[in-house]
Amino acid sequence: MSTIAFVPVRCGSKSIPFKNIKPLHGRPLVFWTLQALQQAEKIDRIVVATDCDEIIDTVKNYGFNKTEIYNRSTENAADESSTESVMLEYLSKHKPDNNDLFILVQATSPFTQATDFNRAIDQYINTNADSLLTCCRIKRFFWSADGTALNYNYQQRPRRQDFSGTLVENGAFYISSVKNITESKNRLSGKISIYEMPEYTFTELDEPEDWKIAEHIMQKLPGNIYNTKQIKIVLSDIDGVLTDAGMYYSENGDELKKFSTYDGMGFKLLQQSGLKTGLITQEDRQLNKRRAEKLKLDFLYQGIDNKLAIAKEICQQENISLNEVAYIGDDINDFELLSHVGVAACPANAASKIKSIPGIVQLSTAGGSGVFREFAEFILKHKQ
Repeated sequence: MSTIAFVPVRCGSKSIPFKNIKPLHGRPLVFWTLQALQQAEKIDRIVVATDCDEIIDTVKNYGFNKTEIYNRSTENAADESSTESVMLEYLSKHKPDNNDLFILVQATSPFTQATDFNRAIDQYINTNADSLLTCCRIKRFFWSADGTALNYNYQQRPRRQDFSGTLVENGAFYISSVKNITESKNRLSGKISIYEMPEYTFTELDEPEDWKIAEHIMQKLPGNIYNTKQIKIVLSDIDGVLTDAGMYYSENGDELKKFSTYDGMGFKLLQQSGLKTGLITQEDRQLNKRRAEKLKLDFLYQGIDNKLAIAKEICQQENISLNEVAYIGDDINDFELLSHVGVAACPANAASKIKSIPGIVQLSTAGGSGVFREFAEFILKHKQ
């Protein structure tokens, strides 16, 4: 079984001429999707289905070795042509194995990362789904034209943090098997699994104004640009990052916390590279102070509710900007600071609101298990 990523891109676009190769963040729009697919180890082949010589030249310029061109018919490249029509055209002509995975990928979703493709493929297989689509969670209150609330009770208006929101199709990509698509003549069929992506991936690229919003998001997306070269200070939360967020008590009532020695080495590696390090935490505990002293950190701020204000004080003291600060946090009290620093990161088990921050580096390790070491290595790797 192999995995085919199918990327349909046309010359025509009514709202934005040659949209698929219009520069976004310094590269043609289609580049970002192809780069993510190229980096995704679970993708075997990338098929760009186009009717456009300019797009063909652009795609070939980047030399992605998984990518091949499919010259779609004029009939299936018209404004009124459906995406299904060109998918079925390709499958009819090339006849891949029925068991192959077939992923329809939209070039107009440049925020998709290689990890999204890998994780979604795993989810599709592990859930025994017939097809999978990507969605994002929108925390908005929807109404019908006749004044009916569609997704909440207006008489008991929920707080945003208590509102689960509504899943909305973001159109990034769809997974099915060749067999299911051929039989149903649709990208979706049977048992459908949903792969959830951050809310910012719902951003449309239909109007020139949309491009400005997308540029802002792209500046922070991992894999697209990292600001690590200018980082001078690396700060961290404690509970949920350096610890597993658990509270342990001895028989005598002593409060205990478990720290990872891997994280200790992470601080040391950063310090050896000339970076200053520190902790900002809402808790105020003597054991935090002892840990900071053992690690020989430059900064320790405890009992802090407004972490962003403290980070700004540090910047003023060191005569640097927030763009020169990296921070890792896991919960909603870290949201403001993570949204303003040059490089933001979170553990694998961070709160969903934190994971939704545009451009945040979502690390693969959970809090308390060496995630700061992973963050330190990430910073040092991209500084080189």
